[in-house]
Amino acid sequence: MIEKKGQIIDNFGRLHNYLRISLTDRCNLRCFYCMPEEGIELMEKESIMSLEEILSLAGTFRSLGVDTVRLTGGEPLVRKNFGYLVEELAKMGFTLKITTNGILLDKYLELFQKIGLRKINLSLDTLDKAKSVFISKRDYFDRIWKNINSALNRGMEVKLNIVLIKGVNDNEIQDFIELTRHKKLTVKFIEFMPFKGNKWDWSKGVGKQEILDMVSERFGAVEELENPKHSTSTNFKVPGHTGSFAIVSTITNPFCDECNRIRLTADGKMKNCLFANSETDLLTSLRNGEPMENLIINAIKTKKHSRDGMDVKMEADHYEKNRSMISIGG
Repeated sequence: MIEKKGQIIDNFGRLHNYLRISLTDRCNLRCFYCMPEEGIELMEKESIMSLEEILSLAGTFRSLGVDTVRLTGGEPLVRKNFGYLVEELAKMGFTLKITTNGILLDKYLELFQKIGLRKINLSLDTLDKAKSVFISKRDYFDRIWKNINSALNRGMEVKLNIVLIKGVNDNEIQDFIELTRHKKLTVKFIEFMPFKGNKWDWSKGVGKQEILDMVSERFGAVEELENPKHSTSTNFKVPGHTGSFAIVSTITNPFCDECNRIRLTADGKMKNCLFANSETDLLTSLRNGEPMENLIINAIKTKKHSRDGMDVKMEADHYEKNRSMISIGG
């Protein structure tokens, strides 16, 4: 396959080379900010991309200049034959990353080392075991924490994803920062974001400046690090600490100017933005044997500059028309 570097460019001149692939809408946790309280109607098996279809679409994106793939869910590690899929993607030359809840991570750490997958984002919203059960509706805290340490011991680049919700886990910000004193990891605080069914309102949110104030209160002045190109977070370090911390300020300080990301849902729909209501059905076109390149290139031209047009504020009637977080891909 001849690579056509740098083909996926939107109307703002942003080159898209980073693809997030959701492998499933299934998950072995039930975190309330991701999964609506009443649950979701799971996708029918025949509507979900097969492994071969995932690889075919990934190949098309690769030919258009995509060089980085992050695997998400639901929980990607519950996908049957996940090991085969990730090995095949590695053979295609992608830089591979994964976002997981860590429950099944021990089964794949050796494979990840073998194929060079070193960047692991792991969702961990609390350091309190009882609170973990309240948030996730499941009791896997000890297993997750063991797998975090196993990944660190293998030299993996681990980021802990922490969705901050006022009155739930905002009192643990300083405790998470304390982890970075001796552990070579990044704790990444994520502002509470709105999705269908998660009962969002910003009164439950904790903003970037509030986070920094709480960190400085205990640890003093922090050092702002240089942010990698296309970073979705601002990055910091407490002087003398081994690890670092980051803040994803989607609500209070959007980072859309240099966005290079595309999303592919488990049922094969291309989403230009996490908050986009519109989707492009790649899977049906693939199954019909239609050419994919122009479909992808033209779809990215409809991408809006920031948060699917919500440049000023988040609007409930907009995000309630979107999918729930678990069916988009974290």
